[in-house]
Amino acid sequence: MVKECAVTGKSSTVGGGYSNRIRATQFNPVGKRRRQANLQTKKVFVPEVNKTFKLTLSTRAIKTINKNGAYATLKKSGIIK
Repeated sequence: MVKECAVTGKSSTVGGGYSNRIRATQFNPVGKRRRQANLQTKKVFVPEVNKTFKLTLSTRAIKTINKNGAYATLKKSGIIK
């Protein structure tokens, strides 16, 4: 399974932790952790081309498809030619 959104390109990022103890001291390293994007596997039916696409989408992309329509969104992202 691809760990990247097909529409928005979102994937995981590395971010630093922040402890409450660092507020009391000048130096207290916490370490870094990988933050995963909220990705869902969805089947999207596009009636204009009469096809179903199985895509890994972020939740933001799912909301965009619901708002603008599947054909327009997938065409803009380059999935449909």
